[in-house]
Amino acid sequence: MSTFSIHSRLRRLSKTQKLSAAGVSAACCAALSLSLVPAHAETPAEPQASSAAPVVIEGLPQAKTIQASIIEQHSTAEKLVKAADAVKAKQAAVAKAKAAAKAKAAAKAKARAKAAAKAKADVAKRSSQAASRSVARTPVYADNLNGWITEALDIMKAHGIPGSYDGLHRNIMRESTGNPNAVNGWDINAQNGTPSCGLLQVIQPTFNAYHVSGTSSNIYDPVANITAAANYAADRYGSIDNVNSAY
Repeated sequence: MSTFSIHSRLRRLSKTQKLSAAGVSAACCAALSLSLVPAHAETPAEPQASSAAPVVIEGLPQAKTIQASIIEQHSTAEKLVKAADAVKAKQAAVAKAKAAAKAKAAAKAKARAKAAAKAKADVAKRSSQAASRSVARTPVYADNLNGWITEALDIMKAHGIPGSYDGLHRNIMRESTGNPNAVNGWDINAQNGTPSCGLLQVIQPTFNAYHVSGTSSNIYDPVANITAAANYAADRYGSIDNVNSAY
């Protein structure tokens, strides 16, 4: 039974219940009294005030039927009210369960969003830390002979070019005494138009042929000159360490 039909019936019953049992009994008594008066009885000329007690008709079948009907109506009304209350309680429980489920889903979504934000922040933090460590690990080379040789050795190692600090330093001091702008203008190379230049006195064709990627294309650049010469020496002599004279 729907809630609407229950309440409609309750409204109808409530109108009936407005009649008190006493009122109904009184009306019934009046009707029964009239029906019990003999047909030949004389009608009083004037109505007289009755001081007698109300007529008791509890023993009459009609009174019992009316009483039973009223009791039944009260019982039905109570049952309908209880049924309506049960429906309301059930609806309230369903609404409460839905609200709880919605709140739980919202809490889960919030927790997932918070976890995702934290994971993203952690990744960003690790990336930042890695970048910081990378920057910290990037060596800073001095702008002098020691710094040039050290930087050249790191580049040579990355490209698999053999050579040691001692081998480079020894040959540099013999060839140019550590002057990156040194030029030999009297040997056969100079006479052929390709003078030896830089720290390890490399001619331009050799520098071009053995230039190491990532270094300057300027033959007078200290690091570029050293790495190209070491690359050439490795190809021809096995290592710059094996060079002890003009090469």
